[in-house]
Amino acid sequence: MKEHDVIACSPLGQGTEYVNSYDPNLLYPIARDVNWKQQGVERKDLPFVGVDIWNAYEMSWLNQRGKPEVRLAEFKVFADSENIIESKSFKLYLNSFNLSKFSSESEVKERLIEDLSAAAGGRVEVRIYHPDQAPEFGQFTGFCIDNHDVEITQYTPAPELLTTGEDDIEEVLYSHLLKSNCPVTGQPDWATLGISYCGKEIDREGLLKYIISYREHGDFHEQCVENIFMHIWERCKPQSLNVYARYVRRGGLDINPFRSSDSEDIDNLRLSRQ
Repeated sequence: MKEHDVIACSPLGQGTEYVNSYDPNLLYPIARDVNWKQQGVERKDLPFVGVDIWNAYEMSWLNQRGKPEVRLAEFKVFADSENIIESKSFKLYLNSFNLSKFSSESEVKERLIEDLSAAAGGRVEVRIYHPDQAPEFGQFTGFCIDNHDVEITQYTPAPELLTTGEDDIEEVLYSHLLKSNCPVTGQPDWATLGISYCGKEIDREGLLKYIISYREHGDFHEQCVENIFMHIWERCKPQSLNVYARYVRRGGLDINPFRSSDSEDIDNLRLSRQ
């Protein structure tokens, strides 16, 4: 099945019945390699490892006496899994816990791990915590490139804007100006993007123009970050590279993909827009 057909069959952009009884069949997987093949890359040749960190702010279920429990949850879906999980189906799945009884928080966690791992076709880690334990806001370290006074003429991905100088450098850059769109509904997805690398110095104005060039691009969060990683990796040829996007939440979920040439481990850094 082609990517367009796969997305068209997903819950995105369609009227859906609200289900408040536990139903793992609501989860809708989308193969990761669809995007990789469009970039001309096979799974065995991927230049990155990484993780997609999902944060749920509307997690609830009933205890055995019918009393609601409310929690926050963190989900880590690793980039070597077969599938991404379509976001609306994830929300519908979590909502299906709302009027379902469970014996304990441990049982809920076990169900989440089992169901999400099956949908992702790979390992998924789950953490559940009380709202009083919510993490404080943080911020990216490094240099914000947003103040460069650049003229923008391209609003679809333009990797040719990425260039380097001759000097070797190790630095951390970030921008609050990443915006892409849902590939089905066209709704905007806003994010802060962090890039750390070691190698030839990347031209900051060109990098900023490149980030902004995603402004009218329709794609999933995970695919945007993977494409950004691969474009920088191919055109700038750094010795090491990390790309981390913190997306603004929608419908009680935020998605935060991290791709790296070196490590799949990254802090779940909650930013002020989240």
